[in-house]
Amino acid sequence: MIPLRLSAVVLPLIVCILLPPFTLGIRSFPTATAATTTAALHSLLRFSEAPDYRNGAGCLATTATTTSDDPSLVHIAMTLDSGYLRGSIAAVHSVLRHSSCPENIFFHFIAAEFDSASPRILTRLVRSTFPSLNFKVYIFREDTVINLISSSIRQALENPLNYARNYLGDMLDSSISRVIYLDSDIVVVDDIHKLWNVTLTENRVIGAPEYCHANFTKYFTDEFWLDPLLSRVFGHRKPCYFNTGVMVMDLVRWREGNYRKRIENWMELQRKKRIYELGSLPPFLLVFAGNVEAIDHRWNQHGLGGDNVNGVCRSLHPGPVSLLHWSGKGKPWVRLDEKKPCPLDRLWEPYDLFKPQLVNGGGRGGITREQPWSFSSSILIGLEDENMDVDVDVDGDDDGLTFDPDFLRVECLLNPTSSKEVGMSMQERKQSLKPQDTGNRDQPILEQNA
Repeated sequence: MIPLRLSAVVLPLIVCILLPPFTLGIRSFPTATAATTTAALHSLLRFSEAPDYRNGAGCLATTATTTSDDPSLVHIAMTLDSGYLRGSIAAVHSVLRHSSCPENIFFHFIAAEFDSASPRILTRLVRSTFPSLNFKVYIFREDTVINLISSSIRQALENPLNYARNYLGDMLDSSISRVIYLDSDIVVVDDIHKLWNVTLTENRVIGAPEYCHANFTKYFTDEFWLDPLLSRVFGHRKPCYFNTGVMVMDLVRWREGNYRKRIENWMELQRKKRIYELGSLPPFLLVFAGNVEAIDHRWNQHGLGGDNVNGVCRSLHPGPVSLLHWSGKGKPWVRLDEKKPCPLDRLWEPYDLFKPQLVNGGGRGGITREQPWSFSSSILIGLEDENMDVDVDVDGDDDGLTFDPDFLRVECLLNPTSSKEVGMSMQERKQSLKPQDTGNRDQPILEQNA
């Protein structure tokens, strides 16, 4: 019989030894080393609990057992992975903070099956950060799309999770007729219900801000434009660029029109004939450009991360702002931590719930956080937010200290015995996918309740 105190040390070591390396499968875009994996998993343990935002007057009543098929809910879909976790948490926080009816929002998080943090761990992290949040986590099988992905100008654009938006019609319950899709590198500074209430006219499937002044031809190769059959796809349309990081989607029309398959058809052609250079955006442009419900530009002030190569600082577009989007290479949390922030990165910082590593009793790099800021319609106001008081809501489902293989797996990774890389390249991932593992593409998703 092992003494209790000794067993607390020995048991995790035994699990680390017995769990083979292949259980530590991780999607690596870029390839993760033991050091980067350790950093990612340490970050999971350092998020503050968000304020408990409650409905204002006039909101429809919700119950403690709210489910995703409640017709009164606003549905938001986002991806959730360890690499962009800090951005996702800040995005959720911003949505709740500015919503008139935060309890009427339901989040659908799409998590990759091969991540340095399992979907189960990510689920618990979201619950601990937002105890009263209505949400569900879905597991996205990478083999659903990995053999359709072609190389891109930036490796991060090859991440299979970028293509999860193509499968929302399959993942979400058929009772859900509409969803707002949001990227993880955004913050919302307006009431999300305003975006939810946008009408999609003339049987349009998606709504998004359009940018018709952009040079649309640059999104496709010369080989595409010189092929009369391919370029004819836009013959009866007036295509405009739109950013897929913010979309209102009619899932009924999406399913009826089998738009997932239409997008996949273009991806299959791209594998045979190089018709574009970017990642998941061009197939959406090929299918929808010219048939998009134009939404006010205030709902996607995109490009704040710079271009896909240099990530240089950029300024806001003219006009009011409801949503800030750091699309491009530069991400605000990275630049802030490197102490090289762009001016607009300071607008992201108030929504950051990440707890910095304390240095000599200080905050990030020895500097404590500044006071909360309130941002609305491009006007920055340095005032304390009266809604920032925390109403602690203890989660009655807390499991306490139990034997959990997922958390022991975290402990193994937090204390690696080797610097051997645990990531795999895309080619290695493709080779590792056996035919019997590819599954039915019409049923690509496993589902896990929050």
